[in-house]
Amino acid sequence: MSTEHYKDPKLKIFSLSSNRPLAEKIAEEIGVELGVVSSTQFSDGEIKVNIEESIRGAHVYVIQSTSSPVNDHLMELLIMIDALKRASAKTINVVIPYYGYARQDRKAQSREPITSKLVANMITMAGANRVLALDLHAPQIQGFFDIPVDHLLGAPLLANYFLESDVMKQDVVVVSPDHGGVTRARKLAEFIQAPIAIIDKRRPKANVAEVMNIIGDVKGKKCILIDDMIDTAGTIALAAQALEDAGAEGVWACCTHAVLSGPAIERLENSVIEKVIVTDSINIPEEKLTGKIVQISVSQLIAEAIRRIHENRSVSPLFQEKFTIIE
Repeated sequence: MSTEHYKDPKLKIFSLSSNRPLAEKIAEEIGVELGVVSSTQFSDGEIKVNIEESIRGAHVYVIQSTSSPVNDHLMELLIMIDALKRASAKTINVVIPYYGYARQDRKAQSREPITSKLVANMITMAGANRVLALDLHAPQIQGFFDIPVDHLLGAPLLANYFLESDVMKQDVVVVSPDHGGVTRARKLAEFIQAPIAIIDKRRPKANVAEVMNIIGDVKGKKCILIDDMIDTAGTIALAAQALEDAGAEGVWACCTHAVLSGPAIERLENSVIEKVIVTDSINIPEEKLTGKIVQISVSQLIAEAIRRIHENRSVSPLFQEKFTIIE
């Protein structure tokens, strides 16, 4: 962790209201103070942002996860970008640890919007010069932006956790809960040098429960389920049960984004999952941090990415299983 003050006064980091604890860790890692900004709401819900220090000619990084309440946090971000542009910031770099609306990334049926693209357009049109994102729901969302996007991966951090834990003393298999997550599962499996399995979900007909077929060998093995996010935890809990029914010795789960909405906590507590490893890309209230949930921080990863972007250095070393912090 950096304790020295970062030497370039033109680097400014601001936090909006979605995840200030993470922003404070990032600023501490880099060695700068968070910029001073106030965000208030009028009685009718309109958001007002005021930057309380000069940022003329500065390279500004704004940290904001568009997590719940999604629309408030998104609007706050757009207003902040406009304020920075009008205050003559040299560059406006938007750091989005969790990108909301990412699941609406294509037309799954007629007359549906592609809201993920709409949000990308809004951020670009507001005046952002660059986006730094973490584990987008679909990697092709990078192409929705007409500005540079640096896309960080959570898999190396999750891999480091497992490599340093007792779980690797057992016979481990990484499991994707659906076909769409196979690439993510394979990446984690490469890092921890384990085989993969896939859960094939099929619904025989309307109003009939899903049948989960498992592709791969999980009998007698410790299974690590990986997804980009856990929202209501329905899929991950059912997948864990299917693995246990297939003879798995135990099931752990991990994800980058702990959305944990609705009945998620209750489902995880009542599931066969032993531990759930998540990151702090979304600020999790204390009451949701149950005994099963283990939180690791993405602050060092994002801080090093910001430092490298600011110094025009390559970001690609951060995609490795172990990355070395270079001061």
